[in-house]
Amino acid sequence: MFKIIPAVDLKNGRCVQLVQGIPTRKRISLEDPVGIAMRWIDCGAEILHIIDLDGAIDGVRVKSGLVDEILRRSGDVEVQVGGGIRTHADVASLLEIGVERVIIGTIAIQNPEFVRELADEFGSRHITVALDARDGKVTTHGWKEKTNVDPPEYAESFESLGAGSILFTNIDTEGMLQGVRPEPTAELVKAVGIPVIASGGITTLEDVAILKKTGACGVVIGTALYLERFSLSDAMEI
Repeated sequence: MFKIIPAVDLKNGRCVQLVQGIPTRKRISLEDPVGIAMRWIDCGAEILHIIDLDGAIDGVRVKSGLVDEILRRSGDVEVQVGGGIRTHADVASLLEIGVERVIIGTIAIQNPEFVRELADEFGSRHITVALDARDGKVTTHGWKEKTNVDPPEYAESFESLGAGSILFTNIDTEGMLQGVRPEPTAELVKAVGIPVIASGGITTLEDVAILKKTGACGVVIGTALYLERFSLSDAMEI
């Protein structure tokens, strides 16, 4: 089933939405991330997407207690978490408090065998690899460093190592509110047999429908929901 996944991105204790991941370009900055997460749940969200932007940018997971509180109050709603996750202990601690999927990015690129180790110990369904692309090439370290590898090439490798899903973000469109580019997502979906979650650039309900047609299993939506370009319930009807 195609899922609509609201984003609750955390930075300095606030819920923010950045433009292309640039820390100084905040389009949204709101207090009370826990309350905002509960708002999405009240609106019918079945999955929440939480990214620790401080951890993603600095390379060290931040244990602020916000994720714990959201998990405590989320009930049956699935929660996927990423940002600065670099160690086995990071993954284990998140799964222990009830996170459904742990998202790893930079460490997976640096040490692909880490994906196999996590999948063997915790199960593939709990391990999501983030592939964030700028100009068609995968980036690392909070989107600051660019590799020379295309997302499908990495995705095929991570699937063979046991990753349960791929989170693909098109940085070129992320936070721009100028629409999506479906081709990279479609190429990635064709390259692997595991689920692909799409992110980046969703501005209208038509964008949601376009990404659904690529075969993605769901989409992460942030800025468009916060700016009320459309409602969560309208997106879920698609």
